[in-house]
Amino acid sequence: MVQSALPVPALLSSRAATAPDHEALIVAGTGGLTLGEWDERSNAAAHGLLDHGVRRGDRVALVFGGGDWLDYAVSWMAVLKAGAVAVPLSDRLAAPELARLIEHCGATTTIRRDDELYDASGPSASGPVQSNAVPFKADPLDLAQILYTSGTTGQPKGVAASHANLTSPPVHPKRRPFSHSRHLVHAFPIGTNAGQVMLLHALTAAPTVVTLPLFTPARFAALIESYAAGTVFVVPAMAIELLGARVQDRHDLSSVLLLGSAAAALPPKVAAQLSEAFPNATVANYYTSTEAAPAQTIMIYDPDRPSALGHAAGGLKIADADGNPAGPCETGEVWLRTPAHSRAYYGEQRNDTFRDGWVRMGDLGYLDDEGYLYLVDRESDVIKSGAFKVSTLQVEAALHEHPAVSEASVFGVTHPVMGMAVAAAVVSREPVTLAGLRAFLSERLAQHELPTRLLCVEALPRNTAGKVIKRELRGMAEE
Repeated sequence: MVQSALPVPALLSSRAATAPDHEALIVAGTGGLTLGEWDERSNAAAHGLLDHGVRRGDRVALVFGGGDWLDYAVSWMAVLKAGAVAVPLSDRLAAPELARLIEHCGATTTIRRDDELYDASGPSASGPVQSNAVPFKADPLDLAQILYTSGTTGQPKGVAASHANLTSPPVHPKRRPFSHSRHLVHAFPIGTNAGQVMLLHALTAAPTVVTLPLFTPARFAALIESYAAGTVFVVPAMAIELLGARVQDRHDLSSVLLLGSAAAALPPKVAAQLSEAFPNATVANYYTSTEAAPAQTIMIYDPDRPSALGHAAGGLKIADADGNPAGPCETGEVWLRTPAHSRAYYGEQRNDTFRDGWVRMGDLGYLDDEGYLYLVDRESDVIKSGAFKVSTLQVEAALHEHPAVSEASVFGVTHPVMGMAVAAAVVSREPVTLAGLRAFLSERLAQHELPTRLLCVEALPRNTAGKVIKRELRGMAEE
């Protein structure tokens, strides 16, 4: 029977009771965690939190790094079992930014991996882990988590999610996600929406979720091969690195049946190359946001629709600034509808993002005549150059077609006459020039879309979620 909305700890307790030996999480080189261990250790940790004065509704900041997934999973669950609110944060954040976010959410407690507040690692020499169940009384509508956005265009915003939001949609015990796989491999960081989705998959999905402390193409491909993973998740930056390292020449990737990409749209050229590198995989774009989750679209890569991101259903619409629906092929704002229990900004009264169960994605896009979604650009990234509006996504896709370009990011820079002009930053396999790129792009783009400034960089600046920080590139270009 499909479960209705439950507090998150109830899902773990229920599944641990029926499959205690199922390995939920593995961190390469570190160890694993079964459902039974996860339940028992988080009970002990929750008692530790309660003994140290944490109370229902308190915000607890969890500052962990990439190799800490096991301790983090226990700590996160313990906070929820204590009735408190988990605030996942990456230990890669600069100290001032970390302090700002902790202050913003009003955290009364901050937990790091090495803290001795409680033992999250299991039995110790001093005695067994306390395993008596925590009598959590959280209502499914209670606040469970505050997750901060990536902040690529401004200050990160705290997005609050209830227990019911995190456990929606409910999972049928006999139809668990990704049942074609025994192992699901990813390398998403702690403190990101994608990372939290993987943590919830460890709780509810069929396969064991496997990750590694630090992503490198070779380590990631070796992990896929060693576990014969049936499901793999990446962000576009990881996909580009895997292809650039030609890991398919040294590792057997034939076990992968589903290769999902999240956090940003895959450039069509990259999606096509992934289909070749992973010969048995269905390549799919997952489109959502920290604000909209669990609402999403999933689009299997289709060479006939290489840029499409999903098919419109009841949970997607294109609208103008006043909320009126746009017509076929008419560009407007993209909205997703959450199935139930939508999220909200923490500590902010904003009505422009969340409206009657709908979430504004901050993207401009359109639906074609058959109802497929195409993104035009991030609303904040569109370059207004004279009388033209230039889509950075379209220019980036064209740049990825160049045989020497491995990564590309397009952004606007100030221009004395046009207001803004198109600039590009590229990571290239061999030297490239602005004149050469413009000549290549002139066969693919209009004149007003051609870059007028070029940055050749060793790596694009990215945040902990793997998204390009365009304001840094803009600053470099305008120096």
